[in-house]
Amino acid sequence: MEKNLLRTLSDGAQAIGLTLGRKQLDLFAAYHRELLLWNRRINLVSESSAREIVIRHFIDSLTPAPSIARAYGLLIDLGSGAGFPGIPLAIALSELQVFLVEASRKKTSFLSHIVRTLDLKGVTVVRERIEALIGQQVLAGRFDTVLSRAAFKLPELVRMASFFLATGGQLLAMKGPDCREEQEDAEKILAAAGMIQAAGRDVSLPELNLSRNIIIYERLSR
Repeated sequence: MEKNLLRTLSDGAQAIGLTLGRKQLDLFAAYHRELLLWNRRINLVSESSAREIVIRHFIDSLTPAPSIARAYGLLIDLGSGAGFPGIPLAIALSELQVFLVEASRKKTSFLSHIVRTLDLKGVTVVRERIEALIGQQVLAGRFDTVLSRAAFKLPELVRMASFFLATGGQLLAMKGPDCREEQEDAEKILAAAGMIQAAGRDVSLPELNLSRNIIIYERLSR
């Protein structure tokens, strides 16, 4: 990855509150290279420019990091796609144990390749539909953090997250700047899901044209 892109990544992470070391930047550069290479063969991301990938995927994926209460715990990324936000978070927060859930065989092949290439020992790739995982008691209440980047509407995401979250665990929903209607719909099912909306955080990086709403829910009981 070119030096100016590494600087963009480093500065963007710093603006969020993260400091990326040399090793972490090298891992991001390798991830970036493999993503561009694989994207020529299979449709991983719609953005094709190197800068767009850094901003729209790498930096955006890091926006929830300051809100993760248990940075040493278990995190499950629902609908990970090409690894966002799970892999960037695993790079930035090295003690985090990350489960990437993705149903697509081609995308999980890429994810497994990236995990091996970057030697991310704390990352596990799960090729399965989320609906098929719900009900497996070994996963019930196991995770400290559930995360998803705009892959589901909030009511559906709250229902799914309530199965995976431990008591006191967090759902971090990554949404666009205007998701009030979804939030209102989700509020109607929070009590039944044993959850509350604990906080919300707007992340805006104007120089990168990046705006993100992080909605934080907490699992009260099981």
